[in-house]
Amino acid sequence: MGAEWDRLAEATVRMMGLPLSGFDRLSSGTGQMSWRLLGLVRVMTVDGPDITRSAAGRLVAEIALVPTAFRAVTWTAGEHRDSAIATCQADGETEHAELRVGPDGRLLEVTVNRWGNPDGEPYGRYPFGMTTEAEATFAGVTLPVVFRAGWWWGTDRQESGEFFRGRITGAAFR
Repeated sequence: MGAEWDRLAEATVRMMGLPLSGFDRLSSGTGQMSWRLLGLVRVMTVDGPDITRSAAGRLVAEIALVPTAFRAVTWTAGEHRDSAIATCQADGETEHAELRVGPDGRLLEVTVNRWGNPDGEPYGRYPFGMTTEAEATFAGVTLPVVFRAGWWWGTDRQESGEFFRGRITGAAFR
């Protein structure tokens, strides 16, 4: 994935009722995370090689949210009858995401072995995933619109590793 894959994921979440806004991004070969409380107080800004590797893994996991990008990956059959593996290059790393679908073709789950240090573990590859709960169609493209994501996906620690819940309310395509 080259410059055309540079993405900035801006978000606002609430922590103890207060807005926390910021981003995780992979741009021009560099990963960065920057978050502010109330838009003013810097809570976290990090970058470096480990953050870049982690951002590449997140980008591959998020491919399910951008099905128009499916042409940019290599597809192979997954281990299970209802799954497929998306393989692509992201910032020099080969990344793999397994997408699992239901009998009706609806995306159910995406899992990756993502680089990171969840719960303060040493940096390495750990289970990461996303479950989709609803889909909607915008301009003829069907997207997951309600989803949950986090570390330790598929393990007994999945519930404690969940850190993100999202809802897409609209989409425009160029």
